[in-house]
Amino acid sequence: MHKVMGLDIGTKRIGIALSDFLLLTAQPCETISREPEDKAIEKIAQLCAQNNVQKIVAGLPKNMNGTIGEQAQDCEKFANLLKIKIPDIEIVFEDERLTSRQAENILALQGKKYTKNKGLVDLKSACIILQQYLDRTN
Repeated sequence: MHKVMGLDIGTKRIGIALSDFLLLTAQPCETISREPEDKAIEKIAQLCAQNNVQKIVAGLPKNMNGTIGEQAQDCEKFANLLKIKIPDIEIVFEDERLTSRQAENILALQGKKYTKNKGLVDLKSACIILQQYLDRTN
């Protein structure tokens, strides 16, 4: 049995979500600092090993017109570094346009104060990215 990991790769933080073993639901895991980058990659590799992760779904923040901008290129660069560290894990990209806005709306509805804790938004975004992928592939 294996799990799938979802990543919301930001410039400051990375939100991490994990699927259940049935690959039906995304659960929040944790938010880590992106800097220093080698430590972030090491932490993700550890989490993959501990949770029997065989695939990583990385959010790709495309521009609203569907093109790949600077932020999306940054995510691809980080994913490539991950691939070097953990070559046996497949990495796929999921369009993550508007997931941060969606995450903020969900947190607001839950009465959670996300403005002072941006990590909450990253964590929820990682769950949305992973859930989107799981729903589409099941």
